[in-house]
Amino acid sequence: MTSLIEFAGEARTAFPKRPFALRHKLADHPLFTLERLVALASEMPTDAIEYNSGKVGIDQKPEETPLIDLEPVEVVRRIREANAWMVLKRVERVTAYRALLQEVLDGVARDMGHRDAADAGFTNLEGFVFVSSPNATTPFHSDPEDNFFVQIHGDKFFHVIDNSDHSVVPGEAFEVTPAMHRNLPYRAEFEARATVFEMKAGDGCFVPYLWPHWVRTGETYSISMAMTWKSPAVRRSNKVLFMNGMLRKWGFPQKPLGVSPVLDGAKAAAYTALRAPLEPLRRSERLRNFIRGALFGRNANYYLASRKG
Repeated sequence: MTSLIEFAGEARTAFPKRPFALRHKLADHPLFTLERLVALASEMPTDAIEYNSGKVGIDQKPEETPLIDLEPVEVVRRIREANAWMVLKRVERVTAYRALLQEVLDGVARDMGHRDAADAGFTNLEGFVFVSSPNATTPFHSDPEDNFFVQIHGDKFFHVIDNSDHSVVPGEAFEVTPAMHRNLPYRAEFEARATVFEMKAGDGCFVPYLWPHWVRTGETYSISMAMTWKSPAVRRSNKVLFMNGMLRKWGFPQKPLGVSPVLDGAKAAAYTALRAPLEPLRRSERLRNFIRGALFGRNANYYLASRKG
């Protein structure tokens, strides 16, 4: 079976350490029509939909982000003129999108000589669908997973910044808690380190774990999908970054990830132990939001602000 994502040559050598361009066969897929995405927006839990104005800066201050006074399904219906940016998070919760995500990553894994995605270390598969108005911006940020990003409709300009020496974003900035916004400080001189992917329908790019980036759309509305996964090593790193963020918030200085493997292992184990009793409660959206707010403050649910329009 032919893979739905194709990359070869130098890209094979770059994977998974550096970004590269790719091609895909999803541009005409029925799961990505506006009509189907209206239905998807109506199916998703409230805390799985984030949206705001697309008229924001690359260095947008989170607390000053302008909102959109529309319900999610109306944002999608009116995306041509809504001046909006939206992400539907973890769409693998919907069976059809889960099947597509699995098919794509299984295909990539087989092309690389593995039996399937799990055999290649592609675990914790998650999908994020982006629906954006013309000339919308996604501010500078990073993501805690590896990502095949595919452009379905419209044009998108994806700026990935080389931070391999940590001179652009220091390691401490990747530490996370639910109350921390994903946006990162940005300066124009970062563009000297940028790889810019100019994408149309059928194009895409690979974004490695924690590589910072910002994005803008072209002159028409845009539909894209991030097809992400976390390897066992990435999952462990994320646990350490979370514990570092919490301990630093409570006033305890922390060694950066990787400096002390023994200490990192203890932090990862502590995260696993602390998370286990909460996991059954998180199946309820109401309890998820309550737990976030109780443990981490009202900013932990910042992505629900668009609901207050």
